[in-house]
Amino acid sequence: MKYILMMSQKCSEGPSILDWPQADIQAHIGFMIKLNKELVASGELVSAEGLAFPNEAKLVRAGADGEPITDGVFPESKEFLAGYWIVDVESPQRAYAIAAKASAAPGVGGAPLNMGIEVRQIMSGPPPESL
Repeated sequence: MKYILMMSQKCSEGPSILDWPQADIQAHIGFMIKLNKELVASGELVSAEGLAFPNEAKLVRAGADGEPITDGVFPESKEFLAGYWIVDVESPQRAYAIAAKASAAPGVGGAPLNMGIEVRQIMSGPPPESL
C-alpha cells in the first residue's frame, strides 16, 4: 500500500529554518538524508522531496481560453507543506511509524521538532462503485 506522508510547518511556530544556526540546519538535513537512505534500503521509499517556501509558489488556473493564469498572492495560512515522502509499505501502522520518526527530526539545539505529518493512503484508482 502506498501512502503519502506530508510534512507541514506552522507559520507561527518558531524561527524559520533559514534563521537556524548552521550546525542545526546541517543536523536536520543529515537526519532527513539518513531517514531517506533507511527507506531506500528497506525498499519502502518511492519518492521524497522538500518543497520551496510558499512565497515562491504560484497558484495556476486555466483561463477561459485554457491558457494558464497565475496568481502569486495567497491568503494568510496557518500551515504550509514543507515536504513529503511517498512510501510503499505493508501496513498503515508502518506508514505511521515512519511519519513519527520523521516528525522527530532535530530542530534548533537538536530538540525534536515533533512536526505534524499527515499520512494519507494513495488510492490506486477510483472506487469500483463509481465506475
